[in-house]
Amino acid sequence: MKQKRILIVRTDRVGDVVMITPMIREIRKKYPDSFIAALVQPNTSKILINNPYLDEIITDDLEKESYNEVVKKIRSYKFNTGLLVWPTERAAYQMFRAGVKSRIGVGRKLYEIITFMKSVSRNKYIPLRHEADYCMDLARKIGVVTDNYQPEIFVSDEEKIWLKKFLESKNIGSGTFKIILHTGSKNSAPNWSEYKYLELLKKIIEKFPDEDYRILLTAYEMTDKFKSDVATLGDKRIIDVSGDFKDLRDFIKIISGIDLMICSSTGPIHLADALNRKCIGISCHRPMSCVKLWGVVNKKSINLEVTKEYCDTYCSADKEECAFDNGISTDEVLKHIEIK
Repeated sequence: MKQKRILIVRTDRVGDVVMITPMIREIRKKYPDSFIAALVQPNTSKILINNPYLDEIITDDLEKESYNEVVKKIRSYKFNTGLLVWPTERAAYQMFRAGVKSRIGVGRKLYEIITFMKSVSRNKYIPLRHEADYCMDLARKIGVVTDNYQPEIFVSDEEKIWLKKFLESKNIGSGTFKIILHTGSKNSAPNWSEYKYLELLKKIIEKFPDEDYRILLTAYEMTDKFKSDVATLGDKRIIDVSGDFKDLRDFIKIISGIDLMICSSTGPIHLADALNRKCIGISCHRPMSCVKLWGVVNKKSINLEVTKEYCDTYCSADKEECAFDNGISTDEVLKHIEIK
């Protein structure tokens, strides 16, 4: 039997690429002798480092690499199956031009029809399922049978040594309870204002005045005003590490060593989910942002979502006005924080 040579394509953002890790694992289980590669952007390729189910990571630098350069890359691997998890015209034509014989996409875009691509449908998100489960539909199309869509990221022993040294450089001992408070979202999801995150910080300090913990601030989007307000709290347990990692992989290594992540439904919380870290996620109620589609999957975590009643009352139907800031209270998050 001819070896399956499978290319999985997802050239969008951090959280999106995390969602293909379950299908990589399940395809490997179904076809242990296959060759599996992923085509992603250079930044998000860091998510797939050390993945034992993946043979190759191929990158498409949308700013620096030409369309034809990537076509040549793909053609060199002689793939016979291509899974375009999120439809983009560039990737669809690249696989077609590279000679990938069996190609499966999502929906029925014109360029998918022109390139004779097979497809799966998200059925207008009815019934609504998790994004990772929708991704798995493409694996199911080639014979995979599974309901396991828990994402995974793998950290090496060498990276764990790096993490230990990093924490020591911040005077954080091995027994210290470590929390990441990630205040940014790059507008990928509804999010609290920095004022609300500051309010939460104050309440954590008040509730746990004598406990051994550190709160790591990791969002590079933090404003100078927020940093100044945090400094006025005068608590050395709050540490800004947003400038201490050179790339996404360093951030992944830091997340792998924490005890709790508090974050909106954006890339970092999906990284923490895939690293099996406990999370408290705050999410919007609207279908394309809600817990059912984008919530944390691992069993140790908490997903908090704005109620339908609140959303209907305070948010506009056209989505132009979102009152998310007051949809989930800091007290609601605080009651789920346990430092031990």
